[in-house]
Amino acid sequence: MSEKSSNHHSWGAGAATGVGSMPGGDAREAAKTVTGSLEALPYLAELPARGPGADMIGRTAGMLVELYAHVEPSGWRISDRPGRDTRRARSWLGEDLDALEEYTQGHRGALKVSAVGPWTLAAALELRGGEAALSDPGACRDLTASLAEGLRTHLAEVRRRVPGAEVVLQLDEPSLTAVLAGSVRTASGYRTHPAVDRAVVEGALRDLMSVADGPVVVHSCAPSVPFRLLRRAGVAGISFDLSLLTESEEEAIGEAVEGGTALFVGAVPGVEGPLSDPAGSVRGVRTLWRRLGLSPGTLAESVVITPSCGLAGASPAYARTALAHCVRAARSLADNPE
Repeated sequence: MSEKSSNHHSWGAGAATGVGSMPGGDAREAAKTVTGSLEALPYLAELPARGPGADMIGRTAGMLVELYAHVEPSGWRISDRPGRDTRRARSWLGEDLDALEEYTQGHRGALKVSAVGPWTLAAALELRGGEAALSDPGACRDLTASLAEGLRTHLAEVRRRVPGAEVVLQLDEPSLTAVLAGSVRTASGYRTHPAVDRAVVEGALRDLMSVADGPVVVHSCAPSVPFRLLRRAGVAGISFDLSLLTESEEEAIGEAVEGGTALFVGAVPGVEGPLSDPAGSVRGVRTLWRRLGLSPGTLAESVVITPSCGLAGASPAYARTALAHCVRAARSLADNPE
């Protein structure tokens, strides 16, 4: 795919979106803020302040098919049958979907939903003995298969509720780099789990792509995002924190853009603080483009502007401000790419 074809993404040029989480516990208020701020690419928000089951891991655990999880003092643990924690996670997701449906009446175009990817899930979910599922290749395969079935159902439900939506699936993989590097700690904390073979990692991600029936974006707010591996797996977009990018990753970024992969660039701080003018927030993106020798004309088509990570830790007022700022920053890229 050439640079010219990168504008075929369903969200169009000059788009902005959020990463996932929002502050507070009111699903209707979150849906109202997200859909009111982000016309091109609204998303189904997560509200982790409500407690276990509304967090990123708990919500995704509630989507699993024939695998269940409950909360232990150490975190989420796989169990034999659905319990109170599973029911709570599913109830909150239903509440979030009700709110999204209410505020997306008549919406046509891209709509983003997110779930934790298979490798971050395997690093976070404990087996019955207390060790991470990552320690057992068979458990990892089962988890990927269960997640694939759960996502198939979830995406169908979103499409049923918002019939005009072109659903974009975001897989949250903040632990992916650690899984590849063999730096995920064991339960004791004294050792680390061995690195997972890159082909196995790629294969599991590809399995998830096959059920999405639409574009898949992988998000990681960790350093050293594996751009090339994600592109080989077939992702439509890669979401990352711009402030963590190093020069060694720039070549892979250039290859991604030239190959038609969208970049979801976390350019606006996710935590409270003074914001520069919108054009100033994306100055680093323009500078990167120039350094890589990429055509300015592809900038707004290739880049979606986001906060640097989720907004759960911000105030509701700052979350609204940050999303509006992302929209204006993305517009400045479209209006003045040079």
